[in-house]
Amino acid sequence: MAREVDEIIRGYDCQKSSLIAILQDIQSEYRHLPEDALRSVSQMLDVPLSEVYSVATFFTSFSLQPRKRPILVCTGTACHVRGAGRILEEIKRRVEGSEELKEEFSVQTVHCLGACALAPVVVVDGEYYGRMSIGKVGELFPQDVAK
Repeated sequence: MAREVDEIIRGYDCQKSSLIAILQDIQSEYRHLPEDALRSVSQMLDVPLSEVYSVATFFTSFSLQPRKRPILVCTGTACHVRGAGRILEEIKRRVEGSEELKEEFSVQTVHCLGACALAPVVVVDGEYYGRMSIGKVGELFPQDVAK
């Protein structure tokens, strides 16, 4: 982990002004901010560890504990009209029916993802799946547990 974190920090030329961006990249990589990573950030940016923790705990987008991978299902008007409710139920059925998927994913609804032309839309790890259908739901999950 240390090497990956160091590379992220160096990608910002070890600039203190890039603290939030660095933490975002670390969070994206590990789905949380590991303590060792925060210590590396503190040392490499020459910022007190208390300040790094202050930023990490101020913003709700950061987490000190591992988070599940979110599956965002749009329930806005265009998505709703095109069957988002049925897709949501199928995703929930698959996640709740598999211990592996339950451990890895959380299912969340959002009011709009800004991709109405692709409705219904689901987002997993920042990747948009447009024109989603019940038949395509399996594409969202690792193949070994998608059934």
